[in-house]
Amino acid sequence: MEQRLLIISPVRNEADHLEVVARAMAGQTRPPDRWLLVDDHSADGTLELAERLAAEHPFIAVAQAPEFPLADPRDRLASAAAPRTFNAGLATVDLADYTHVAKFDGDMELPPDYLERILAAFDADPHLGMAGGLRTEFVRDRWRLETVPTEHHVNGALKTYSRECFVCIGGIQERLGWDTIDETRARMAGYRTRTFPDLVAIHHRPWASADGTLRGRARYGTAAYILRYPFYWVALRSLKIATARPEVVSGGAFLYGYLRAAARRAPRVEDPDFKRTVHRETRDRVLAKLRPAG
Repeated sequence: MEQRLLIISPVRNEADHLEVVARAMAGQTRPPDRWLLVDDHSADGTLELAERLAAEHPFIAVAQAPEFPLADPRDRLASAAAPRTFNAGLATVDLADYTHVAKFDGDMELPPDYLERILAAFDADPHLGMAGGLRTEFVRDRWRLETVPTEHHVNGALKTYSRECFVCIGGIQERLGWDTIDETRARMAGYRTRTFPDLVAIHHRPWASADGTLRGRARYGTAAYILRYPFYWVALRSLKIATARPEVVSGGAFLYGYLRAAARRAPRVEDPDFKRTVHRETRDRVLAKLRPAG
């Protein structure tokens, strides 16, 4: 079957970089069959810019998200605004018309061959269910490439799914931690999830900056609790995050988010198989790092 790619991008206040992102999308060696920009009540002219871009590029479509009640209006990411906006856009299309569906943030500028190479990876590996590239961000006056465990993690800003995998895992859940829930469930179902480190997109808004860096670190800690990561991993992770700017307090914010969620008994993923999978995979990754090289 001929590959057909649907990209859905939740966008909110992206006017500063959306035109650059759209130019990169239009310049793809293999453009998407449809790129749906779903505006989440932007206040900076993003919707009007998206509509102008749609008039210029036939593959672009625009939709508006409904008003969502937010658990915490100060923190839209913690309230799962992005997956809810994504699902609002998804409801306007027929997924059966596409072989692959992607969720890309509206501030990700792709290299020219990104989509062609991602689709080629799916074509080469029938067990690949989810794939993506890396982000580079301008931090501390220079470009920095993110580091992720490429053999299993796919960044939530750059996720592409096979339709079969997407349907199998029940799509994107509207909750904090959705972008780890989906890849864990994909592996539980026998799919591979992979990041390709030689595919690098420019991220025009640094990680966690939309609602404040420290709030983003605390949100990450809350997600770790929801996802049932063991405490030893949380402690080790907080030490690593403590080296990120702002130093020391970043790690403290992450640990605080985890402990606060535990104290409040935040709703966690209740599937016992999911918990076992997270604990097994976490243990295996930690042990692999502790093994001597060679």
